Amino acid sequence: MRRFEESELVLATHNPGKAREIADLLRPYVDAFYSAADLDLDEPEETGLTFEANAVLKARAAALASGKVALADDSGLAVTALGGEPGIYSARWGGPDKDFDLAMNKVHEQLGDAEDRSAAFICVLSLAWPDGHVESFEGRIEGAITWPMRGGKGFGYDPIFVPEGHDVTFAEMEPEDKHKMSHRARAFEKLMVSCLSANDP
Repeated sequence: MRRFEESELVLATHNPGKAREIADLLRPYVDAFYSAADLDLDEPEETGLTFEANAVLKARAAALASGKVALADDSGLAVTALGGEPGIYSARWGGPDKDFDLAMNKVHEQLGDAEDRSAAFICVLSLAWPDGHVESFEGRIEGAITWPMRGGKGFGYDPIFVPEGHDVTFAEMEPEDKHKMSHRARAFEKLMVSCLSANDP
């Protein structure tokens, strides 16, 4: 397992909500980080058929383009009654503008009156070096779909996802509470243990 020993890291995303959430988790480990948007990096076409394949694709593209180590996240909502959809197409369900209100309405309409409301958020984090080496880690959290949308915090599908053992949606939680349990936090914990070292205070 290769350790991350650099002081700078590129976050291979153009999604400001995702970049902010990852940055919050990264602060003890990285001196400076940049998003793909900050560096004006192109977004590669996500041609992979799994979360891991797409995370690796994005991380490698950002690492090669920037010459720095890059961290990419591929994540999404998998709804049991929809056969795991939207899955890797979670952002694309929002159309060209990535309108998550549209995407959430689509989930609601397709679920209809299905009794099974179970779902999971899945995240794969891939850390890529400019030489092409990649380390990947998966995290997931089980929960259920609720309707109507609830809460104004978070982003993406957070307003319709209630994590297991809770009665509020991710979008109703304080960010620090979500960060302690989210799919991204669980993937990050694996990454941290394997590849990261905290900076000295």
